Amino acid sequence: MSGTLTERLAAARAAGDPNAMAEAIPYARFLDITAALDGDDLVSCMNFNQRIIGNPILPAIHGGTIGGLLETAAILKLLWMQETLRIPKTITITVDYLRSAGPKDTYARANVTKLGARVANVRVFAWQDDPARPVAGANANFMLSPA
Repeated sequence: MSGTLTERLAAARAAGDPNAMAEAIPYARFLDITAALDGDDLVSCMNFNQRIIGNPILPAIHGGTIGGLLETAAILKLLWMQETLRIPKTITITVDYLRSAGPKDTYARANVTKLGARVANVRVFAWQDDPARPVAGANANFMLSPA
């Protein structure tokens, strides 16, 4: 991967490849988060790996990685939908853990509820087998860099 983060993100958007956008973000690579289009919508996936297990007795995925997936999915959604490349910076994120996430791939879908000139509000849900049964949700606010 060559070029700055901004250059890699711009190239991914120009190519219409949301997964290349996820691969440009080091934390997303660390958590093995991929992204794909589902129609016009962006869905992120944290691919299961044994190292993200937080409770080996259940077993259950660590809540911190679920929170990381939710935040990353929101950032990817903002990066994908903006006409200009403004890197969002997290102001606040509140995560609601709804049920245990088992040892399998976990998906997330973000919905931008308000996109202002300087601040964006995003709601995100994560699920495993059924989007109607989320394992976690989050509300997040992001500061957008000037265009």
